[in-house]
Amino acid sequence: MGFFDKLFGKKEKQTLDEGLEKTKESFFSKITKAVAGKTTIDEEVLDNLEEALVGADVGIETTVALIDRISERVKRDKYLGTTELNRIMQEEMAGLLVDAPDHLSAGFNLAGMPKPYVLLVVGVNGVGKTTTIGKLANQFKLAGKSVLLGAADTFRAAAVDQLTIWSERVGVPIVKQPMGSDPASVAYDTVQSGISRGADVIIIDTAGRLHNKAHLMEELSKIKRVIKKQLPEAPHEVLLVLDGSTGQNALEQARHFTAATEVTGLAITKLDGTAKGGVVLAISHQMNIPVRYIGVGEKMEDLLVFDKKEFVGSLFSLK
Repeated sequence: MGFFDKLFGKKEKQTLDEGLEKTKESFFSKITKAVAGKTTIDEEVLDNLEEALVGADVGIETTVALIDRISERVKRDKYLGTTELNRIMQEEMAGLLVDAPDHLSAGFNLAGMPKPYVLLVVGVNGVGKTTTIGKLANQFKLAGKSVLLGAADTFRAAAVDQLTIWSERVGVPIVKQPMGSDPASVAYDTVQSGISRGADVIIIDTAGRLHNKAHLMEELSKIKRVIKKQLPEAPHEVLLVLDGSTGQNALEQARHFTAATEVTGLAITKLDGTAKGGVVLAISHQMNIPVRYIGVGEKMEDLLVFDKKEFVGSLFSLK
């Protein structure tokens, strides 16, 4: 069995637990305080729990949905006490997180996916978009896939330079054009090159400016159109990268981008440096989009395929 044949092995679980340490400390302490001294799940416990979840950046809308689900469980199974609350919460939290479609559940192996598999990456500057692309390229390469990068953020020299550095670091080719070139032209050349090279995976970076929705929609739509001219079913995934350390601001960015283009998956970065990891629940639930990857460290292998049960379980596993 290859390293990535099992999405969550011992190494991945350790990386996840270590990467979520700050969130776990904040989250678990708030939850523990909410039920301290209680033996039954009553209205006071639920009120305390609601306050704790909001304080853990789960967000009001998602917190209300979660409390409603827990309340229903308590009404249905009247014998439940606070000792079972952790189990109930884990089950209901996982239930709120959106599942990735079956065809996207193969992780970095891309079992059953078309070749080349085209991944379009969107997100504002500063969220770790370029780093995430580099880490994705590395993980796909480790899984035995040939990867090609496309530098379609032609408005910012630093973006092209950074992606070039990542291509060299990972050891994968990159397609780029001079500054100011048409991003759609870069995307077209990248797909054309990927097809001729027989690449397994094509990852295309896009501009990360928070400009108005109409401009953003026009730009991304044009990129999609030129890709579809060569591969009608592509892009196979539009991945929105968000900075988890910004909490509810990440949720606002998600709203902006989903209004401008069809986002099929989320990559949430920088969770290792924040106590705001609860925002993962809020974003996936409120946007109704699956979290595909999470970044929990600076090393290239610290980008993990998201497993909702493992993620929620880790929140409750403080040592």
